[in-house]
Parts: sequence; C-alpha cells; structure tokens
Amino acid sequence: MTEAKASSKQLGEQLLEKGLITREQLWEALRVQSKTGDRLGNILVKMGMVSQDEVDQILGLAPSVSLDTIDSDLLKTVPEQLIRKYLAIPVKREGQKLILAMADPSNVLAVDDFRLILGCEVEPVQVAAEDLEAAIQKHFGIPQFDKAFDDFDLQIAGGDEEEQDEENLIDDAPIVRLVNSVFMQAIEMNASDIHIEPQETGLRVRYRVDGVLREIAHLPKKIRPAVISRIKIMSEMDIAEKRVPQDGRIPLRAGRRDFDLRVSTLPTTYGEKVVSRLLDKSGMQNYRIEQLGFHPENLKKFRSALRNAYGMLLITGPTGSGKTTTLYAALNQINTIERNIVTVEDPVEYMLVGINQTQVNVKAGMTFAAGLRSILRQDPDVIMVGEIRDGETADIAMRAAITGHLVLSTLHTNDAAGAVGRLVDMGVEPFMVSASLLGIVAQRLVRRICTECKEAYELPLHAPERQFMGLESTAPVMLHRGTGCGRCGNSGYKGRVAVHEVLMVNPAIRPLISANKPADKIKQKAVELGMITLKADGVYKVLEGLTTVDEVMRVAYVGEE
Repeated sequence: MTEAKASSKQLGEQLLEKGLITREQLWEALRVQSKTGDRLGNILVKMGMVSQDEVDQILGLAPSVSLDTIDSDLLKTVPEQLIRKYLAIPVKREGQKLILAMADPSNVLAVDDFRLILGCEVEPVQVAAEDLEAAIQKHFGIPQFDKAFDDFDLQIAGGDEEEQDEENLIDDAPIVRLVNSVFMQAIEMNASDIHIEPQETGLRVRYRVDGVLREIAHLPKKIRPAVISRIKIMSEMDIAEKRVPQDGRIPLRAGRRDFDLRVSTLPTTYGEKVVSRLLDKSGMQNYRIEQLGFHPENLKKFRSALRNAYGMLLITGPTGSGKTTTLYAALNQINTIERNIVTVEDPVEYMLVGINQTQVNVKAGMTFAAGLRSILRQDPDVIMVGEIRDGETADIAMRAAITGHLVLSTLHTNDAAGAVGRLVDMGVEPFMVSASLLGIVAQRLVRRICTECKEAYELPLHAPERQFMGLESTAPVMLHRGTGCGRCGNSGYKGRVAVHEVLMVNPAIRPLISANKPADKIKQKAVELGMITLKADGVYKVLEGLTTVDEVMRVAYVGEE
C-alpha cells in the first residue's frame, strides 16, 4: 500500500502537538531509531505508542508530489550516493525551497545534508519506498553495474560496434569490473543462481532470489561476447569452444566469506547462456536442525530418528527444496569425535569440519555405488549418500542400513510415502525397505513474508483460501502479507522457510511396506497415527504469520484437489 505524503513538520512533533505521544515516548522511539535505522512511524507503531491509522492520518496532511515531474538538471547537482543512501530524490525547486521526496521525512540528517549541498531550504515529502526506488533506477540505473558500464562506454566510444576486437575487450578493466559487479551484487542479494542470457537485443542478467528469478539488468549487445568470454576464462573453460556445453568453477571471496561458483554454459540461438550456482562455503558449518523451520512435533520425530545407531533416513523433494541443507544440518547434529562420518556426494557443495567427504567422478569410475562400496571398507558409523539414483546404489545403501550403519540420503519424490514406491521401483525388495527405513522427510521451501513491510489483514468470510486451509467460513481469521518495500525488492517476501512431512516407519507402517501397499494407503495410515502432512504444515506456517497461502499453494500444491 502506498504511504500518504508527509507534511513539512516532522512526524514526531505533529504527534506531540496532537497529544498522541509524550515527549518521553518520542525520545525513546528516536533512541531506537538511532540503533535500527527504521522509520519513526514504524517504530512508534511497533512499540504500541500509536496506531498505524494515527500515523497515516498525520502523514496524509502532506502536499502531493509526482515523481514523473523530476527535474533531471537538478539531479546533476546532487551526488548519486547521497540519493541512494537516504532513499531520497529532489523533485523540483520552488524559489529557494527544494521539494525532496523521501521514504523517511523524519530523518533530520538527510534533510540537513541536502540543505548543505544545495544551499536552500528543504521541504521533505513522504513517498513510498518502492516508488522512490523505481524513480532512482529510472534516472541512475542499477547500482554497481552502471559504473563499470559507463567506464566501458567511455573507452569504446567512437568505434564501430562491428570493429570491436573481442579478445582485446575480455581483459579490459571495465569488463572485469562489470562481471565482478554481477557476482558481488548477487552475493549482497543472497541469490542462489545467476543467469546470464544472450538475447537478440543484448544480454539479460537475472538472479534467483528465494527461489524466484528476478531480472536485474539488460546489458548492450556490443559487450555480450566479451562478458561471456570473461566468465569462461575465470571458470577455466575453453573460450574457443562455443558449440558444446561446458562446466567450470570460480572461487570467490567477499569480505571474510568464501564462495564457490559452479558455472555451466549452454549454446543457444544468440550465443552461450551462462548459469552460476552460488555456494557459501562456510554457510553450513554451524547450521543446526533447529534452524530448519520444523514444526515442534516434526522436530521431535526427526531428532528421534537421528539418535538411532543404524537404519536409513531419507529426505525427499524436488530440486531446490533444501534437501542438502537438511542433510548437512543433520550431520552437524550427530558429528562427534566418537563417530566416523563419511559422505559420497555429487558434487561436495559445502565442506564440513570433522566429516570425511568424497565426490562422485563418473569418468574415473567413481559412481555413487562404487563410492558406497569403498566407504563400507572405511569402518563408518554414519554414511551420507548425496542421492539414490539407481537400484544398485539403493540396494547397497539398504544393506548398509541393516548391518549396523546409520545411512542418510535423498530421493526425488512428491511426498514422504511416495519414497517407498520409488525404492521398490528401483528393484529393492519391499521387505528390505521395511526393515531398513527409519523415517522419510518430505519438504518444500516457501518464501517468508518480509518483516519490514509485513501487515495483518482479516481473511474475508467467503475467501477460497478458507476452503484450502480447512477453516470455518464464519470464524474470524487474521493472516499476514508483505506489501513490498526496498528491502525485499517489492516482492513482499524475504528469505525462505521449509514445510515438512515426517513419516516415521513404526510397527504399524512396516507391514504395509512389506506388503507393497500403494503410497496413498501408507500415507493414510501415517496421518491416522498423527503425521502432519506438507499441506497441514504449510497452513500452520500461514497461521503463524511466516508465509502466505498463495506461496504454499504455488510451491507445493498446484493441481491438488
């Protein structure tokens, strides 16, 4: 929801004048603001000193301003860094007065800085943060990319596009800075993947943030070959080979954090597309299962399974559902000096201290099955198999699980019960599956509601969401959603949380598996015994205010009746 415009008077002073807050309350809120940088109105509402309606009413006293009428000549007199820092943009001058559109008109430091730089009085006007960001991007472009891009334009200005020598451009400082900026901004936005895509008119850059792709920039056609070649050189690929896919990696350091970029190229109509998976090498070192978002009952079951000395625990879900994160957190949980933990992965995504990790190398004959056979000769207590892909691997893993080893692995199935049928389809006897399985965890990742722009709303009585959530049509229900802000890229979401389904293989479930009963019968029995389904856990997290119904339906339940 777009915020109303603020008046020339500071918000706090207006609230004092109307008797809505005391001077002591204002001082306390300003003290909090100095530490958090949050807007004064937000702080006062969060502290319960005023209501959002009262703040909106005060802000509604402001004159209106249109960001469509920004004086571009005026912008040239103000440093871009100042505009981005304060999320404030000069709109126009009226005599000796500057109309300044701001996300937070109560920021006295920002008003003073603009007053000093421009040498005139400043009238701050509140404008929604997302509108300001759009205006800043319109006039100044994407941060970081543009500086390198402008430098590049200066160097090649005056030359014909067709005459540019690609080999000379690859190592040019502007191209190097531009590519580095693409990577660094991806780190700042917590992106998991970087897509660099040649198109007819240029080069599109997209980031996958919280599981959803966002377009970040569209670079000119003339630098398309140089950017792709620069990344291939960094990845130690053959830049002369453009007809076949290639794979490579780039070690990257940002501050004190080490990253690994797994780079893949694919020939397309307009050139090679590059996708880079961004891995924080230290990201899993201290990760614990308590951080995974388990429902308390599911967390209890998961911990119980990990306490077993032998048996198999499976994590299931589609690609990108967080299975590896759950596996690594589980390994951290049981990693002690008394245990010999060995893994075989494809590839090793994160290095874990105290755990012996080995990587699949199909060309050298090191498959999951071959690695698993070798691990069994290494006196292991715990074995982690990155993924069970074939019957041979499944059979060896199952036999290891019933001969005194705790085995952790993953499968691609839609729900927990479906994992049983998948193993049987791979050729494992049902009685082996029944004897070895401890439990199956199915999971998905849903986006969290952004805490910065989170708002509550009452669900209408006849909303279709009520039927999905299994709620009475007359019961009042308060849900939450994100309105969109600068922190979340106007998406209303920031970060992700998992929804789980934990199926424990107990004496009531084992006979069904041994008899090769269908997955729906196994699921039905598990629900009767108290299993929380993926849908039920998603609804629980919606009611807790962590995510939205739309998000739960988008990720896990498209087409479900």
